[in-house]
Amino acid sequence: MKKLGLGTGALVGGLLTAALMGIMYLGEALFSLPFVPFDIFNWVSRELPGAIVTFGIDLMIDSMRLLGISVVDTAKTAEQMMALMMFLAGGVFAGIIFFGVMRSRKIQAGESAGLIMGLLYGLPQVVISLAITQSSASPLLIILYLAILYLAWGVALNRAYGRLTTIEVSAQTAMSALTTEATGVPAQEGEAAEATTGQPAIIDISRKESEIRSVEKLDRRQFLIKLGATTATITVLSGGLGAVLTSAERRQQDEALADIVGAQPVSTPTLPPPDPADPLGLSGPFQPAPGTRPELTAIKDHYKVFLQTSPTYIEGDSWELPITGLVDNPLKLTVEDFHSGRWESRDQVVTISCISGRVGSDLIGTTLWTGVSVQDVLAEAGLMEDARYLIITSGDGFHETVDLDLIAADRRIMFAYGWNGMDLPKDHGYPLRIWIPDRFGMKQPKWITGIEVVNEYQEGYWVERNWDEDALVRTTSVIDTVAVDDVIEVDGQQLVPVGGIAWSGDKGISKVEVRVDGGPWEEARLKEPLSETTWVIWRYDWPYAEGKHTFEVHTYDGAGQLQIEEQMGNRPSGATGIHSVDARL
Repeated sequence: MKKLGLGTGALVGGLLTAALMGIMYLGEALFSLPFVPFDIFNWVSRELPGAIVTFGIDLMIDSMRLLGISVVDTAKTAEQMMALMMFLAGGVFAGIIFFGVMRSRKIQAGESAGLIMGLLYGLPQVVISLAITQSSASPLLIILYLAILYLAWGVALNRAYGRLTTIEVSAQTAMSALTTEATGVPAQEGEAAEATTGQPAIIDISRKESEIRSVEKLDRRQFLIKLGATTATITVLSGGLGAVLTSAERRQQDEALADIVGAQPVSTPTLPPPDPADPLGLSGPFQPAPGTRPELTAIKDHYKVFLQTSPTYIEGDSWELPITGLVDNPLKLTVEDFHSGRWESRDQVVTISCISGRVGSDLIGTTLWTGVSVQDVLAEAGLMEDARYLIITSGDGFHETVDLDLIAADRRIMFAYGWNGMDLPKDHGYPLRIWIPDRFGMKQPKWITGIEVVNEYQEGYWVERNWDEDALVRTTSVIDTVAVDDVIEVDGQQLVPVGGIAWSGDKGISKVEVRVDGGPWEEARLKEPLSETTWVIWRYDWPYAEGKHTFEVHTYDGAGQLQIEEQMGNRPSGATGIHSVDARL
C-alpha cells in the first residue's frame, strides 16, 4: 500500500499558499494591508550580505540582456516574481515538514495541530512584515489580520492531511478485511504465519487488492483536484480583483499628478522635417539620426530603481521632514514649505544613471528637475561649527551620507520636488529627493523622510554593500540607431545615419567619434546639450556599403579626456568600455 508521501505535502502546501497570496494581494488593494511575500523578499534583500545581493542583481540584469529583455521595463517585475516564488516555496516546504512530522510521529489530525502549524509558520513572517511593511494600517490591525490568515492556512493544511489520511486508512482497513475473509485468518496472524513458514497465508486476491488500490488512488486524486480547483478559484478571483483595484488606484494617482494648478509637462520641441536641399541639417536645426532616443525622457519611460519590490508611496498631506542634529534651528518641513517660495526655486535639466547599468544600458534618463538649493535650506537650519555630513534617510529604508563640503562648493545641489513641470512622481521619489551633480543614482536618495547633521562619516546603504564610496559618473557613449531604413543621398552618395548619446556627468562632451569595422575613427556632429549636466545627442552619416558591419563609438569629456575603453564590469564603480552595434545593409 502506497503511503501518504512528502510530495503530497508539498502539493497541498503549495496550493494553500497560492490561495493565501491571492487573499493577501486583495487585502493590500482593498485596505492597504501588508502583502507579506514582498515584505519578506525586501527583508531578505536588506539583511543578506552585500556580495550576495549584488551577485543577484548582476545575475538578473545579465540574464535579461542575454535574452534581449528591457531592464527598465521588466527588472522590478522579475523581482516581484522572485518574491512570489520564494513565498510559494516556503509554503511548499512547510507542507512537506507538516506531513513528514505528522506521519513520523503518528499524530492524529486534530484542530490543535493545524493551529500550532499556522502559528509556527506565520509568526516569523508577521514579525518581519511588521518591521518592514509600508502599510498605513495600524500594527494591531495588521497582527489580527495576518493571525487569522495564517491560522486559517494551518487549519486548512491539517484538514487536508486528515482527509488524505482517512482515505488511506479506509483502504488499509478494506485490505485487512479482504485478507481475513480470504484466509479465515486475521491479517496480523496471516503475516506472522508468513514470517514463520516463508509461504504467503493469503489466497490469490490480487484482483480485489488492485480494485481497492484503484479506489484509494481515485479518492485521493479527486480530493486533490477539488482542493486544487478551490484554491485556484480563490487565487484567481482575489488576485484578479486586487490587480483591477491596484490598477485603478494607480490611474487615479497619475491623474492627480497631472492635475497640478499652473504646471504643464515639459516636452522636447518637435524639430521640422529635414530640408530636401539640406538633408544633413548643416544649415538648420540639428537633426538627430532617425531612431535616436528623445533628448528629454518622458516620465513614463524613465528608469526606476528602488530597494523594495514596489515603490514607496508617501502621502504628501501628512509628510514632514525633520532636519536635526548639529543645527542651531531644527526644522520640521512640509510639502508646502518647498512649494511656497520660502526658498528660491531652481530648475536644472539633468541626466541621471544607475551604477548597475552596463555599457549601453537603458538605466539612464534626462528630465527637468525643480527644487531648492540645499545650501539655502541648511542656512535656515544653521549649521554648528563641527557639522561635517548629512545623513539622509528614505521611506524605503535607504540611507546615504553627503559631505557638507561638497554641498558648500556647489549651489546646484538641490532638494527636488518637481520633474518636467509637475510634482515629483510618486514612484520616482515623491515628495522629495536630492540631486548631486556628477554622481550615479546610488548616491541620491528618494522619498526622503529624515535629515540629520552629524560630525562623523557613516557609510551609505550601497557603500556598506561594497559599491564605490564616491560613485562618480563614468564617461560613456552609446549607439542608439544605425538607421538602415532611412538612408539619405547627398551629391550622389548614399549615407547611413548613425546616432546616439554621450554623457560625462557635469564634465561636458567635447568630441564623439565613430568607427566601422575597425577602421579609422571619424568625428560625429554634436547637438548643443540642454544643460551642462545632460547627455549630448550626436550624429554620424556613414557612406553606405552592403554587408554586415560593426559600428563602434567613443567620446571625450569636456576637458578632452577619452572615456575608459577597457571593458570592465559595473562593480564597484560603474561599467566602462566601447559600445558597439552590428547592422546588415
